[in-house]
Amino acid sequence: MEKITKEMTIEEIFSRFPQRAQKLAQAITDAGLHCVGCQAATWETLEAGMLGHGYKQEEIERLVDELNEVLGGEIDPSSIVLTKRAAEKFREILEEEGKTGWHLRFGDEASGCSGFSYVLDYSEKALEDDEIFHSHGMQIHVKKKMVPRLLGSEIDYVENSLNHSGFKISNLNAKGACGCGKSQSYG
Repeated sequence: MEKITKEMTIEEIFSRFPQRAQKLAQAITDAGLHCVGCQAATWETLEAGMLGHGYKQEEIERLVDELNEVLGGEIDPSSIVLTKRAAEKFREILEEEGKTGWHLRFGDEASGCSGFSYVLDYSEKALEDDEIFHSHGMQIHVKKKMVPRLLGSEIDYVENSLNHSGFKISNLNAKGACGCGKSQSYG
């Protein structure tokens, strides 16, 4: 398995591992590097950027280890799943919104700088042209025409700060991702 090194640029990390772009962007941002997506120094290595921001070698190694841990996570290529944490958070949101018993609608739409952005929404019931996936006691409704692009996706929830909390998607079918990790391409 190819690994992330401190000699890679942020742009290179996203272009080599688009399937994990959202989770990688979150880990980089959580480490305190808020340059993800700003195009500030795409030629600069992760190490040079971190050293330039006053980080120590141990912090750089810790981030590289964390990024490789994100890459190593297993994803089921035959389904669309929620992590336990994401299922719990979505249930909590449904309750807060007065939609207890509703389900998750997952899809994508043409948008963003790489072609497609993910869409998460509420779904009271599955529609005729939906495929239904089950994960951690939740139903995930997906339009059948979108399934080939979204199959193998894992939806996680990350809560680190007010500005960086949210649902993060890893998609085995993504072939490219933008520098901010918020949109992806499939071809």
